[in-house]
Amino acid sequence: MNTKVLKSLIGMVCFAMMAAASAMASDTVKIAYIDPLSGPFAAVGDSGYRHFQYNAELINAKGGVLGGKKLEIVAFDNKISAKESLIQLKNAIDQGIQIIIQGNGSSVAGALISAIEKHNNRNPDKPVVYLNFAAIDPAFTNEKCSFWHFRFDASVDMKIAAITDYIKETPKIKKVYLINQDYVFGHSVSSSAKAMLAEKCPKVEIVGDTFTPLGKVKDFSPYIAKIKASGADTIITGNWGADMSLLVKAGKDAGLNVRYLTLYGNGLGAPRAIAEAGIDKLVTVVEWHINLSVEENKPEDEKFFLDYQKKYSNDGEMPYYYGRARTTMEMLADAINKAGTDNPRAIAFALEGMEHDTPYGKVQMRSQDHQLIQPLYLAVYAKADGGSVKYDSENTGIGFKTIKRIEGEATAMPTTCQMERPEK
Repeated sequence: MNTKVLKSLIGMVCFAMMAAASAMASDTVKIAYIDPLSGPFAAVGDSGYRHFQYNAELINAKGGVLGGKKLEIVAFDNKISAKESLIQLKNAIDQGIQIIIQGNGSSVAGALISAIEKHNNRNPDKPVVYLNFAAIDPAFTNEKCSFWHFRFDASVDMKIAAITDYIKETPKIKKVYLINQDYVFGHSVSSSAKAMLAEKCPKVEIVGDTFTPLGKVKDFSPYIAKIKASGADTIITGNWGADMSLLVKAGKDAGLNVRYLTLYGNGLGAPRAIAEAGIDKLVTVVEWHINLSVEENKPEDEKFFLDYQKKYSNDGEMPYYYGRARTTMEMLADAINKAGTDNPRAIAFALEGMEHDTPYGKVQMRSQDHQLIQPLYLAVYAKADGGSVKYDSENTGIGFKTIKRIEGEATAMPTTCQMERPEK
C-alpha cells in the first residue's frame, strides 16, 4: 500500500472516529454536579452525587429526554469552597456543560448565582442554568434572585416557619438555644428564628445564640457545656454534615436532655450520632423521609427507595435522603421535553411556573422567584417497629415518623424578588 493511500485511510478512520464521538456527545445531555467530594463534607457530597446519578439512570431507562438523549451527571469537587466552585464552574463550561446542579453551602450558591449571571450576560448564546437542591439562604429567592437560578429545597424562612409553629403548639418549650454554622446560611437561620419566635412565641426565652466555624469543629463538648449552663430545654440548629452529627453526639455523651429542632436532623451521620437518645426528642423539617411511603401507602415510592438502597446505600449506611433530588431531575427532564431542546434559556422558561406531580402531591416552581412550593413534614425520631416506622436510618434501629404535614400553599412565603428576564 503506498503512502498516499495509507494517509487517506488514516484520515477516513480519524474522521469516522470524530463523527462517532460527536454523535455520542449529541446523544447526551451533561449535567455538572458541583459539590464537596473531599474534606469534612465529602460524605455528604458523595451521597448527593449518588442520588442524582440514580435518578438520571431511572430517567434514561424510560427513554431519556428528547426522544432518546441520555442524561449524564458529571461530578466536580468544590471542596465546599466558593473560590474552588468558581474554578469548577469554569471547568464545566469549558467542557460544554450548561446545566449546573449544586446544593451544599449557601456561600457557594451565592458565588455561583453571581458568576452565572455574569457569564450569561457576556455569553448570551451560551447560557448556563443553575438548579439548587439544598442552599436555602432566603436571599436567593428575594433580593438576590436570578432568572437562571431555581431552588428545589424549601428556604430557611419556610423551614423555620414550620419549626416555630411547632414550638407555638408545644407549651412545654420554654427556653431555646440557637447554635448554627458561622456563615451566611447559619446567620439566616438565627435571624429568622429570632424574628419568628418573637412574633409567634413571645414568652419563649432565647438563652443563647452561638455560631461555630463551618466544618472545623472536631469536639462540640465546650458548646454543649454552654447549652447545659443556659438551662435550655430546646435547641434550634441548621447544622448539617459533620457539624450536625458531632453536635448531637457531644450532646448525647454529655447527657444533655433537650429537644433538638433541626433543619437537617436526618442528614448523613446524624442518626448514628444521636441514636436512641433522640427518640421523641429530635424533630426535623423535611420534604420527604424514608417512612412516608408506608405512612401514606405509596408502594411505588417504597420500591424507589428500596432499589436505591440495594444499589447505592452501602448496606444502609448511606440511605436515600434527598427526596427533592428526584423532583429536581424529573422536573428538569420535563422542562427539556416541554422546551423541545436542551438549551438552558428554553429550559429556564419551561421551568417557570411548572407544576409537577410527586408521590406526595403537586409541587410548583413559582414564577416570581423560582422557589419550589411543596408540602413539608415535621418528623420525629422513633423506634423502628415494623409498622408505620418500618425502616430505620443508617442501621440504627431508629427511624422517622411524621408528626405534622404542612401543605404546599401553607409553606409559601412572600417574596421581594424583582427578576430581570432575558428575551425568549
